[in-house]
Amino acid sequence: MKKTLLSLLLGIVFSIAFVLTGAQAADAPSKEKLEKHKTTPSGKYSPSLDVLSGEDGEVPAAKPGVPSISKKEFAKAQQIYFERCAGCHGVLRKGATGKALTTDLTRELGLDYLTAFITYGSPAGMPNWGESGQLSEGEVDIMARYLLHEPPQPPEYGLKEIKASWKVVVPVDKRPKKKMNKLDLDNLFSVTLRDTGEIALIEGDSKKIATIIPTGYAVHISRISASGRYLFVIGRDARVTLIDLWMKTPTAVAEIKAGMEARSVETSKMKGWEDKYAIAGTYWPPQFTIMDGATLEPLKVVSTRGMTVGTQEYHPEPRVAAIVGSHYNPEFVVNVKETGKVLMVNYSDLDNLKITSIATARFLHDGGFDSTGRYFMDAANASNIIAVIDTKENKLVKLIEVGTTPHPGRGANFVHPKHGPVWATSHLGDETISVIGTDPEGHPDQAWTVVETIEGQGGGSLFIKTHPNSTNLYVDTPLNPEAELSSSIAVFDTNDLGKGYEVLPIGEWSGIDHGVRRVVQGEYNVKGDEVWFSVWNGAEEESAIVVVDDKTRKLKTVIKDKRLVTPTGKFNIYNTQHDVY
Repeated sequence: MKKTLLSLLLGIVFSIAFVLTGAQAADAPSKEKLEKHKTTPSGKYSPSLDVLSGEDGEVPAAKPGVPSISKKEFAKAQQIYFERCAGCHGVLRKGATGKALTTDLTRELGLDYLTAFITYGSPAGMPNWGESGQLSEGEVDIMARYLLHEPPQPPEYGLKEIKASWKVVVPVDKRPKKKMNKLDLDNLFSVTLRDTGEIALIEGDSKKIATIIPTGYAVHISRISASGRYLFVIGRDARVTLIDLWMKTPTAVAEIKAGMEARSVETSKMKGWEDKYAIAGTYWPPQFTIMDGATLEPLKVVSTRGMTVGTQEYHPEPRVAAIVGSHYNPEFVVNVKETGKVLMVNYSDLDNLKITSIATARFLHDGGFDSTGRYFMDAANASNIIAVIDTKENKLVKLIEVGTTPHPGRGANFVHPKHGPVWATSHLGDETISVIGTDPEGHPDQAWTVVETIEGQGGGSLFIKTHPNSTNLYVDTPLNPEAELSSSIAVFDTNDLGKGYEVLPIGEWSGIDHGVRRVVQGEYNVKGDEVWFSVWNGAEEESAIVVVDDKTRKLKTVIKDKRLVTPTGKFNIYNTQHDVY
């Protein structure tokens, strides 16, 4: 009865809310649409697992007509918001991928609307937190009341605070002068153990864990220095860990906290500048920090607050998403999410820092280079666009419309039998794979256009992968609500994409018969003859890594270890070092 009443209420308040807020989509979503939303990838996607929840916030003074909230409830709501909501709606609730949730809007909507909306979500991408059971009825009520109060603002975090967090565990002069272990570093994998705040270094040949290293919480990416010696990892708590792979047992030799929440780290790759600098970009505060590449000493902090593309309105919270190191100039290529700008940050003179700002599209997220390493294929995922950036000439080449919410990771480069060199992306929001021509000299008519669109298993894809030595193209669907799809992989033949895909039952091959078994992020070994997939289960359940023989598409082996807790991202040292994807 209560569920039915809330569903009816939701339809009513949707109509009222859109009139009050002037939203573009005037039609209230039906109950059928809401029910359907529960099975869409967007409905299941939790885009943020932030760690700002540790910051204290004072309970705002009560306003007439606004339901009260206790200090304990406010603290709980603050934690939930930063863990579940800030990634889309922003720390300050100014809106990002999700709509703004400032009190001038939420108080017009009212408590009942917010309660229903949090419970059931929306077809536009708001997860159904209550209906899915991820939030209890009591937590939904707390969150609805919380949104009617002014949001707390976490403190700024500048050079003083960053430097105070900086630790050099092993000074440079105490580190080895040569490699002191027998590990084949080219075929070593850095594997994120998401829920334990660690990475596992796994040997590509033996498939054994060489060591496990404590890092930041929920490591997002691993990056390798240009020399291949140093491994940089960054957790969502903005903790950067520098690991020396030459030591007898690879060890963390320095660490720093670049902010309060982060996703990206990268190192200088330009010839003559190898290993010189590192950069960390943060979600909060919205800024990036350039550091010494061997010690992580913070050298320069730059805010990314500014005007958005198109409307040229000020945005207080433009977060730094993906960063790549240019091979053509001494520059970092920095994605600024909310403003839709790509910053070409020239590190040749930090005292007179030169930044070229390239306007693209909102909201920039991830991407990778084409096969030449010159063009950055950049996903503005909420705009359904791939922006092509020429990192040699420092200019926008083209904005390319693709499918719904492209989420390529680094993307996939291969040679199309008809269109020549191409780069491909899969999508979070639909089942398509967009194939884009990347050869302006050899195939000028096909360059920077979608030359072919194929259909995969379904939406909910996060990563697409191939290798120069392979003719296979692997597409995951870990966020698809259908268990059969989220636990399997679609693989295409790059010589004949039109013949469709073969399904590899990775979850079944893992031998794990319980839990969600999300299969995520294929990663090749250095030879390109095998590909590794994470079987990502709950923190209290068994997970695994499944290794597939690329030539036969058959199961090769399963890596299991009680220390492999929630393995997600995997980064082969050689492939990551040389941008092979």
